[in-house]
Amino acid sequence: MPPFATGEQWQLRHGGQRAVVVQLGGALRHYEVDGRQLLDGFTADARITGGRGQLLVPWPNRMGGGRYHFGGQDLQLPLTEPEKRNAIHGLLRWTPWQLLARSDHGVRVGTTLFPQPGYPFQLEVFADYRLGPEGLEVTVTATNAGDTAAPFGVGQHPYLTVGTGPVDTALLTVPASHRLCTDEQGLPTGREPVEGTTYDFRTARPIGDQQLDTAFAGLDRDGSGRAVVRLAHPSGRHGIDLWLGEGTRYVQVFTGDTLPEPERRRRGVAVEAMSCPADAFRSGRDLTTLEPGGSHVLRWGLGPWGTGG
Repeated sequence: MPPFATGEQWQLRHGGQRAVVVQLGGALRHYEVDGRQLLDGFTADARITGGRGQLLVPWPNRMGGGRYHFGGQDLQLPLTEPEKRNAIHGLLRWTPWQLLARSDHGVRVGTTLFPQPGYPFQLEVFADYRLGPEGLEVTVTATNAGDTAAPFGVGQHPYLTVGTGPVDTALLTVPASHRLCTDEQGLPTGREPVEGTTYDFRTARPIGDQQLDTAFAGLDRDGSGRAVVRLAHPSGRHGIDLWLGEGTRYVQVFTGDTLPEPERRRRGVAVEAMSCPADAFRSGRDLTTLEPGGSHVLRWGLGPWGTGG
């Protein structure tokens, strides 16, 4: 039997929950609860498209021109979104990750990001996936293993589904006071309050025909420090929550209208936990500088709620 397109498949189980993490990029391929699929993921023998479940290291989202200045150096990254002249979603999406620890409920995978053109820094990166009574918790840790400071950002890119087919009738809640305005390259030009605009999802409402590829800021957090994005079935009886914890300052919401495969468009809603906004290597906004030996932690998770069809 030929190897899977995404390498080894590491399955986690807890009660009625099942998740699958893959070797390629350490990505999250699948999450279901009691037989209900809650991610619009991919099969073991399929290519990953649209960033599904991928870890975005050492920057999430886009970087204009792939060119930035850091530590006295002018640096140029490959343009991985050539149609917009951007470098997009980091350098580890297509790298095989190693299995470091495993149990029935959890898995730890990791890799080394070695110095390379455009990013002459060295990071050790780990992703811990763990199922528990409340759902799936993901912790992404990066440590600067080099001898100079390194610029750093991180995100992850799962697509949520509540089984509606097109997402138009799904109910979306995004507890954020502001959204980032962008130019034709998808790069931030400023921010505006969501109040009184079509981007105000602080109260659950149907997505309708609105096209979202939007970063939100000013997250409203609960007593535990979490902000919760909710996608609900139109019945209001069940759905999935994606919570944003330690290290998450922004969340990108994407309805998939520009995906290259027409049949995958608007089938799920990508909800991307991010430590910084797009273009942070150039703007410096909320960019993390990792000193030698320093670490950054991004923590987020998924959980089902409700019952019924």
